[in-house]
Amino acid sequence: MKVAVAKEIEVGERRVALIPDIVARLTKKGLDISVEAGAGEGSFFPDSAYEAAGAKIVSDSSQIWQGNDVLLKVAPPTPEEVERLSSETTLISFLNPLANAELMQQIAQRGVTALSMELIPRTSRAQSMDALSSQAGVAGYKAVLLAAEALPKFFPMLTTAAGTIRPAKVFIVGAGVAGLQAIATSRRLGAVVEAFDIRPAVKEEVQSLGAKFVEVELEEDTVAKGGYAKELSEASKQKTQEAISNSVAQADAVITTAQVPGKKAPRIVTDEMIARMRPGSVVVDLAAQQGGNCEGTEAGAHVVRHGVTLIGPVNLPASMPVHASQMYAKNISTFLDYLIQDDQLNLDFEDDIPGDTCVTFKGEIRNERVRQALEVTSVA
Repeated sequence: MKVAVAKEIEVGERRVALIPDIVARLTKKGLDISVEAGAGEGSFFPDSAYEAAGAKIVSDSSQIWQGNDVLLKVAPPTPEEVERLSSETTLISFLNPLANAELMQQIAQRGVTALSMELIPRTSRAQSMDALSSQAGVAGYKAVLLAAEALPKFFPMLTTAAGTIRPAKVFIVGAGVAGLQAIATSRRLGAVVEAFDIRPAVKEEVQSLGAKFVEVELEEDTVAKGGYAKELSEASKQKTQEAISNSVAQADAVITTAQVPGKKAPRIVTDEMIARMRPGSVVVDLAAQQGGNCEGTEAGAHVVRHGVTLIGPVNLPASMPVHASQMYAKNISTFLDYLIQDDQLNLDFEDDIPGDTCVTFKGEIRNERVRQALEVTSVA
């Protein structure tokens, strides 16, 4: 089976779909791996390392997009890249399918089979393939470093000749993978940490990391399929904001991670809350690209509002490309191991792993939610 790794062209994307160590393991299993020249440079993996691992380096990118059984990427392809795809190729990548419904339609029209890494089911048997979680962990870690860099205070408690310096107070909104990693990293840096999530079941996880869990009782179900948070009613949103208002006001750094797949990010931190924070405080909004959890954040920008710095980072995992690529490559290789049988891709749609991840197949969009998103786009 021929597997190709494309060089990422999205601005700021430094990750690569496979790293040399994983290439070596896959070639030993009989896969024919081609890597586009320079694909690993942003992650500090030179072409020579891929060659040593058994891959063929290809300078002509058309040979990557044509004539291979599987094409691996990190970022979704551009419309121009989709036009280069062969109908005989299976694309495996992050696709952001619910926000890119028109792109999914273009892929389907090309007759390309596309599997989206965001749609790996969150089950125990698929855990090692869950790239969304692995990259969210990177984002949660890096978000804390951004907050620590921007905060004009120490994170840990320090006992000095000039007196004792109190530790910073950090408030984490959302206790998914990114939020839990943000809690753990903040604690390692010595901060006092509180965290909030609409899902009461995560309380124990938050407390196990040494943080205080801020509770709010809601009268509706807050958990969607796969353990994700559901979009709340307006009444529950109001109750949530009231519950966390004091925690936001007292925090030196707030890190927000709350997102609902396929929806605009819930607005949780209001302008009134920001106005109550101490000047010099910091908010890092990991949902900035989806509209933001915090009022006033802008994707890719630092904004100062009421003396508070609002940071809206974009694609944080790409800022740590070595380990982010290592983790993603492991997810991809485990996924390939699962799908490949007798040197062929086995897309058994009765199995939830290929069934949930397959967005397009034989000229059609298989995923119901993507079809609905496309209908909404068409009406608009």
